[in-house]
Amino acid sequence: MINFIHEQSNTLLTLRLSGDLIGETGGTAILEVANQAIADGIKKCVVDISGLRYINSSGIGVLITLLTKFRNKSGELYLMKPSESVQKLLVITKLNAIFTIIQSETEVK
Repeated sequence: MINFIHEQSNTLLTLRLSGDLIGETGGTAILEVANQAIADGIKKCVVDISGLRYINSSGIGVLITLLTKFRNKSGELYLMKPSESVQKLLVITKLNAIFTIIQSETEVK
């Protein structure tokens, strides 16, 4: 089960995820929040994944969809503070070369 909270400023959407991102209904809710932020003109998104315990292929699909949505609007998506297990998954799948991984929101350009 995924839990998330979101904060939106005039330039940045921050999503804080916790639990298991396995692409169930929570994935749809996350994408709806992102779609609304993009409609509001937001081009940058930080996804704090420090609280994720587990992510499967459907969860990765949610993250890739978010990335695509923001990049299609000349924006960027940042993954913040992946846990050791999620970081290993990103390396194994070579997604660490596609996503911008940061440790703090101060790294957002």
